[in-house]
Amino acid sequence: MKKILTDLKLRPGQSEEELLRIAEKKLHGKPACFRILKKSLDARDKNNIRFVYTVEASDRPERKSPGELPRIPQNRIPEKPVLIAGSGPAGLFCAIRLIRHGLRPVLVERGPCVEERARKIELFSSGGPLDPEGNIQFGEGGAGTFSDGKLNTGTHGSFNREVLETFVEFGAPEEILWLNKPHIGSDNLRGVVRNMREYIVNHGGRVLFNTRLSDIVVRGGRVTAVKLCRRNGEGGNGEESVEVSALVLAIGHSARDTFEMLLSRGVAISRKDFAVGVRIEHLQSEIGLAQYGKEYSLLPAADYKLVSHASERAAFTFCMCPGGYVMPAASEAGGVVTNGMSNYARDGVNANSALVVQVTGADFSGDSPLAGVEFQRRLERAAFAAGGGTYAAPVQLVGDFLCDRESGAFRSVMPTYPISPVFANLRSVFPEFLTSALKAALCDMDRRLKGFACPDAVLTAVESRTSAPVRIERGADMQSVSVVGLYPSGEGAGYAGGITSSAADGFRTAEAIFARIMKDECA
Repeated sequence: MKKILTDLKLRPGQSEEELLRIAEKKLHGKPACFRILKKSLDARDKNNIRFVYTVEASDRPERKSPGELPRIPQNRIPEKPVLIAGSGPAGLFCAIRLIRHGLRPVLVERGPCVEERARKIELFSSGGPLDPEGNIQFGEGGAGTFSDGKLNTGTHGSFNREVLETFVEFGAPEEILWLNKPHIGSDNLRGVVRNMREYIVNHGGRVLFNTRLSDIVVRGGRVTAVKLCRRNGEGGNGEESVEVSALVLAIGHSARDTFEMLLSRGVAISRKDFAVGVRIEHLQSEIGLAQYGKEYSLLPAADYKLVSHASERAAFTFCMCPGGYVMPAASEAGGVVTNGMSNYARDGVNANSALVVQVTGADFSGDSPLAGVEFQRRLERAAFAAGGGTYAAPVQLVGDFLCDRESGAFRSVMPTYPISPVFANLRSVFPEFLTSALKAALCDMDRRLKGFACPDAVLTAVESRTSAPVRIERGADMQSVSVVGLYPSGEGAGYAGGITSSAADGFRTAEAIFARIMKDECA
């Protein structure tokens, strides 16, 4: 018999081995099987901070079901492959699930493998050239690989648990299964992504790096083939045509050239609201003190999540990276883009987060579905100019930003953006409506998190890639509403917002393809 024990509490510094002893007292005996189901931190009373657990105890050893998926009969497997464009969470998880259904998908990635990608990012971060195809936006693992590896999500889809279990299967820490705010860390995530690639290849799938989806062929309202542009080897340079039974668009939120190509081929695309702003950095110790009080050093690195309605526009923090770093995330020449990253230990000196303001289609000129892309570009180019015409990001201290003066020296907070940040007045980067909304949000959020508007905190521009500025329209069957056999998936298609929701969308996409094949619609 299984019993669920809730509200078990430990003090900071207590070993989790104490949980078993607490459970034994409640059960009046030692369980045969014992596991943690959930762990969260209750810091509402800074004088009585506790870890809170839910555990499962059983008098019988746990038996795990094999959990095998139904496989497509050999005579129904399409002659032409399912091709997946993009190897972020949506693409990788879609490929893994298709393999478990008996297919051998082809996964194409415009950027390099994660090992080579890490080298290119390190080179760019130290002042080297930007590779438009191998950077924080493009390459194996997607944009989330060089972030914090956060797996908490606001969605409550049926695949969320399975996503976490799959991450653990491929090398993520097992604790992500029960932590209230699970994260893998960018350092660990790279190994997990590599393991996923090896699984795909070892089970008959193909992974082609440095291979960009350059065009699609649509006949009779159905995608029948794709054109792939290869570089740097990978079977030769140049373009080739590949016939497909289905095409999954797991292209990521920064695949602007792909958006343009799809629009030119009649694929239904619409504008989507998104958010833009800055990265804000504080000392991690100050965030810990504000959130947890004097015991912060005994606790995991503190995070926060803030929302403000102090102006006409909603503002919020996003992708908060405890003990992390602000990274150069440009993918186009002549534009500065920032992103945040943390390793698993989250042991950096600074905390950073995006501080962003909601923008809508009403803020963009023209009626093109891609008007939001151009809005992002203008901000990124303005940041490039404000940084001196290089990839050195423009920065300003919060106190100076609120008083409309250019900063002259850093104080207690030193920026972590690696390419020699340049002092600038960020009013030169943002239109007035964004500047005023950011100012209002800073002051408002400071009322709920003491020190958020600390004058020494550093603002780095520009955070422009929070999500895709478009949505590739799809129906209930997960297919494009305008092209049969085309499956928009994940964050770049406008249907997810982070690693977990993107991975879950990849699973859903695979299930839709499986269902279509089993109906013999594309066999």
